[in-house]
Amino acid sequence: MKKYAIILGALSLAACSDNTPENPGENQEEIVSVEKNVTINAGQAFQTMVGFGASDCWTPAYIGKYWTSSRDRISELLFSSEIVDGQPKGIGLSMWRVNLGGGSAEQGDGSGIVDKSRRAESYLTDNLSLDWTRCEGQRYFMSRAKEFGIDNFVLFSNTPPVQYTLNGKGFSQNGGSANLKSECYDDFASYMAEVAKHYVDEGYPVSHISPVNEPQYNWDGNGQEGSGWKNEEVAKLARELDAQLTQKGLSTNILLGESGDWEYLYKVKDDANRSNVLSAFFSSSSPAYVGNLSHVEKLICGHSYWTDGTWDGMRDVRKKVAQAAEQYGVDVWQSEWSMLGDNYSSSEFVGYDAASEMDIALYMSKVIHNDLTVANVTSWNYWVAMDVSRWGQKNRFLLVALTPKGWAGDKESIDNLEEEGSFNATSTLWVLGNYSRFIRPGYHRISMTLNESMSFFGSAWMSPQQDCIVAVYTNLSSKGIRLNETRQNWGGEPKTIKTYTTSGTKQLVEKVVQEGDPVVLDAESVTTVVYELK
Repeated sequence: MKKYAIILGALSLAACSDNTPENPGENQEEIVSVEKNVTINAGQAFQTMVGFGASDCWTPAYIGKYWTSSRDRISELLFSSEIVDGQPKGIGLSMWRVNLGGGSAEQGDGSGIVDKSRRAESYLTDNLSLDWTRCEGQRYFMSRAKEFGIDNFVLFSNTPPVQYTLNGKGFSQNGGSANLKSECYDDFASYMAEVAKHYVDEGYPVSHISPVNEPQYNWDGNGQEGSGWKNEEVAKLARELDAQLTQKGLSTNILLGESGDWEYLYKVKDDANRSNVLSAFFSSSSPAYVGNLSHVEKLICGHSYWTDGTWDGMRDVRKKVAQAAEQYGVDVWQSEWSMLGDNYSSSEFVGYDAASEMDIALYMSKVIHNDLTVANVTSWNYWVAMDVSRWGQKNRFLLVALTPKGWAGDKESIDNLEEEGSFNATSTLWVLGNYSRFIRPGYHRISMTLNESMSFFGSAWMSPQQDCIVAVYTNLSSKGIRLNETRQNWGGEPKTIKTYTTSGTKQLVEKVVQEGDPVVLDAESVTTVVYELK
């Protein structure tokens, strides 16, 4: 163990001095700062990370097909891990969730889904053959993700194909039960497995198929595709899918859960037939037990929506998730989050009207941190990678903001995504990058001890080769922070230390920390510290 202490000395005098630096924007954080103690102990290990990702639902279907001048740079922002002249070119996502659409797009206005941009394509034709020329835009982003070395492709389904649904639509009118013909469970399973096989044969690492999404909701509106599912119906589909994957010789696994919020995983909530999911799927006495299927890992996933309104509240729920997962011996993935809720505490969030993009991104960092360190998730996924900002949403629901040509603003639907416009990388993209670009697949979480609060928190991670330690800090205060570090069981001294800072004025900006200097965290920022070990 070696301790590195930074003595502040006459710091308070400097902070009050009238002698401002020549470049105040550059050095202000180092002058107005406070000291915080932190201990990182590499000898205590926790979960191993599978990856960070985002979903291609829905606009990539248009952007990948029509925005031919922009799509390369957009995909680079999402998938590239390259750093050029101290600036990451992208956020290095290591997971890509691909929507297996239900075919509403082919139905057009007859789909009943009002918003054209929310109608999804399907490979299944009316004569029940498969047309691999469809989903061109999605296929573009899949190919780019593969090119950049994405480790995990997850195929997820919001609805069965419309050819198999009870009402012939991608949205449901069947209440809390599946919008799937009773005789079509095997057909739906075969379709999903056949799509997976197609892409596996083309060299895509399709690690999982997620056959249902947020089954606790009825999805009976006309806003998007979806279906409710009872636990036993999900289990029936999983058994059929397991058989199809085995028949096709695939190693792809089945990802279950996708719960509308975390609480559905571990308790009876609303409808008993659609909640307490961990017990339903992994208790051997349950009629919905699927823990014995060869393609079902000890794994469950859920969404971080609706349980994120306060710091203490989100930690309490995530503690219960971790306890339930430990009880059943399963790992947990967080498979969707965006700032969807309307229940955020006024004492912890300024509100959507007053919030800046960075305010929203900093709040996201709270959720990521608590999902990682309290729920112990091994994968974390943002909701949509890109969309058009409307309804005054700013960057609440997206990473890359799109502005189609001639876009008129807050319309209910988007009808001109075929017209290429402009795009903007938002603060949510770069803050997610503070995690996704540097906490790579195979990194495991190690112990970090600090005086954690809702305004200052962090986590630390070690590479599989034990030659790199990454720490991610969030400082929501109005003052910079100088770290007083204690390093335990590192196995060597850092040969280089670099920080990557995202704030209201910085986007993963790199800084080399000179030997003997402290690590400094900007005010209202997320900072990743990368220690390359000797």
